[in-house]
Amino acid sequence: MALEEKSVVDKIEVLLAGQIQVRRRDQVLKDGTEIAATSHRHDLSPGDDLTGQDPRVVAIAEATWTPEVIAAYQASLQASLGDSTPV
Repeated sequence: MALEEKSVVDKIEVLLAGQIQVRRRDQVLKDGTEIAATSHRHDLSPGDDLTGQDPRVVAIAEATWTPEVIAAYQASLQASLGDSTPV
């Protein structure tokens, strides 16, 4: 009976405004068969630091977070705050 713990990013979603939602699944495997798991989610906004992110998340962010997307996202934040100071 060999127990193993494994973490995998099993879902990556890009929302309309460019935010990326990431789901990580932490699994406990017994002889290669999953016997328990938990999921954890986190969000990334256009322009966020990608240090430590899964390489697939980084690739998607680099492809979708164009300067225009980042600027539009930051402008939408400023508009929602009713403030003209940079976020």
